[in-house]
Amino acid sequence: MAGITGIGSGIDIDSIVQATIAAERAPKDSQLNRVEANATAKISALGTLRSALSEFQTALKGLNDISLFNTRTASSSDSARVTATADKNALAGKYSIEVLSLATSSKLTSGVVAGDSSAVFETGGTLRIGLGTEEFNLEIADGATLKDVRDAINERLKDEGISANIISDPVAGSSRLVLSSNKTGDGNDLSISVEANDPDNPSSLDALASGASVVSATNARFKVDGLELESASNQVSKVIEGVTFNLLQANGSDENKVINLTVGDNTAAVKSNLQKFVDAYNKLITTTDSLTRVTQVSGSTPLVGGLVGDTSVRNLLNGLRKELGAPAANTESGDFRVLADLGITTGKDGKLSINSAKLDKALAENYDGVGRFLTGTEGLMGRLNNSVNSYTKTDGVLEQRVKGYEKTREDVKEQRAALDLRVEKMQARLYAQYNAMDTLIGQLTRTSDWMSSALANLPGVVRKDK
Repeated sequence: MAGITGIGSGIDIDSIVQATIAAERAPKDSQLNRVEANATAKISALGTLRSALSEFQTALKGLNDISLFNTRTASSSDSARVTATADKNALAGKYSIEVLSLATSSKLTSGVVAGDSSAVFETGGTLRIGLGTEEFNLEIADGATLKDVRDAINERLKDEGISANIISDPVAGSSRLVLSSNKTGDGNDLSISVEANDPDNPSSLDALASGASVVSATNARFKVDGLELESASNQVSKVIEGVTFNLLQANGSDENKVINLTVGDNTAAVKSNLQKFVDAYNKLITTTDSLTRVTQVSGSTPLVGGLVGDTSVRNLLNGLRKELGAPAANTESGDFRVLADLGITTGKDGKLSINSAKLDKALAENYDGVGRFLTGTEGLMGRLNNSVNSYTKTDGVLEQRVKGYEKTREDVKEQRAALDLRVEKMQARLYAQYNAMDTLIGQLTRTSDWMSSALANLPGVVRKDK
């Protein structure tokens, strides 16, 4: 408003100006609102599409991984006794395993030392600890205690897999040093000897070597398909190509306990990833259908998807369908040509479905061929990813589209600001014009009133109201 208006004329200038401004502004406001709402809806719809495409690409990458097909599985009928793993070189097959005995490590009990862990060795020397063909020398100082010797062994030989402990007999008042090794297999026995610093004076450490007893390390004994074998370790490799199995428990009293070891292709993981691919593709189809659908509502305005008539969606789907239907190139004889060869087909609704029996047959008969068909630059998953990537990559089709609509919204803001300025100037002009008119009418009214009064007071004038 421009102060108090309409005093001179009695006209409601404020209402007239506001009505004129509203009539001027309404069409442009309506237009800008439509443009802004459309841009916002498009940005939201493109975000929904991009999310579905991202999920689809994740499924594609899960299948476009040759390591998935290079992996082999190994399962044991008794995992408490034997477990196994297999690498890509393993051949599918079944094997019988019998665990006759486990590989063991050596243990050494030293000679008797009077006293407990604080027993003192008056004269030191070189303590030699042997493990198989290796020997480790520890210099023990005069006056060292049994605890000092134990700690020296643990510190010096921990990386060699040798550890020491003290076992005391409180009744006899004596102690022994017990050495353990983690190295299994025949020939990996512990030994202990002492060399005095002075050859003419025996070392007090001799008590550790004198009367020491050793439990020898042994090989594991087992049978594979009836053939008896041995291993220095309970982790056995190179017996069956590509397979490593761990012996955990010997048969014991159940001497004829046979464990079945089955080596096969990684079909469960492949099928799981194919299902994720199918689910992600179907979700993408559902999403695009929703975004491009016009739903008629009785008695109301139709519900219109955010990307109705959008050429990007149409081009995207056409590209995917083309790759799904295109035969694979440069495949060896016997490999698969199209997705339907794996039992994955497209229905009338455009969605994929899996024929489990046909897929199982394909994996069983030509597992590696399935991998060649799906993976690699020329594989189906790689081609589908390339088709999608032009839309989802940085500065790709979808990002460019979003940037375009964001620019539209910025333009709307600028146009609103320009409209506000134009309306403000128009309002000021209208108030100036109407106020000038109001002032003029007020002046004319006052002049008319004065003239009427003056004429009425002239001599000889007869007033009609008297």
